[in-house]
Amino acid sequence: MILNANAHIVPSAARHTHTVVFLHGRGSDASTFCSEIFESQDSDRRFFTELFPGIKWVFPCAKKRYAETEDEDMHQWFDMLSVQRPQEDVDVQKAGLWESVAQVLEVLAQEAEIVGGMKNVIIAGINQGCATAMFTLLTAGIHAGGFFGLCGWLPLAEEIQELMQVPGRSKDVLKIPVLLQHCRDDDVVPLQNGEDLAERLRKMGMQVEWKCFDHGGHWLVEPKGMDGIVRFIGDIIKHSETAVR
Repeated sequence: MILNANAHIVPSAARHTHTVVFLHGRGSDASTFCSEIFESQDSDRRFFTELFPGIKWVFPCAKKRYAETEDEDMHQWFDMLSVQRPQEDVDVQKAGLWESVAQVLEVLAQEAEIVGGMKNVIIAGINQGCATAMFTLLTAGIHAGGFFGLCGWLPLAEEIQELMQVPGRSKDVLKIPVLLQHCRDDDVVPLQNGEDLAERLRKMGMQVEWKCFDHGGHWLVEPKGMDGIVRFIGDIIKHSETAVR
């Protein structure tokens, strides 16, 4: 594992073919999230690194920012007054969100150059990391290999929808395969926030696979949620291999 000030990196164990850039949630950090998510197993009790030895995993780390509601500094991609109601008080969110977009874009550019193009980069996130990652994709118009998100929402949703309707704007980003997962008993980010994200993306023209689980809380559901992500990543890898032939 490689640590630097802005990211926690797990190199591929075999020939490097793809990179997953995975954003942690609000209040977590890159190394903690990496350790926790890598404990997840599929139905055959296999871990991400076992299943995909050719993938390099990059976990960017959000800066510590003052959280007004909690009255303390914490790792967060942007400050917000309510995770439950993310479309309220959006002016509080904007400065940190755009700063984080610049950070994520820098990581994506570096990884795309290393791995042979953005088509070989998969972007992912949980909680506020999901929100930030999708916001980055849409505002920058990046045609990545794919996107999967857990327990998320779309920040500044109305502004994003207006942006996507600007005449002449590239629609390549809408071709990205998207997988979204959420749990009914998520007590951090309400299910309706994830449903809203999926519906808004579909209205923009994206092909979204939406999976709702009854139980699992605010996390990746094992093993079924893990199975879905494994299949999703596997399909992206197969598609890229077919395209090269």
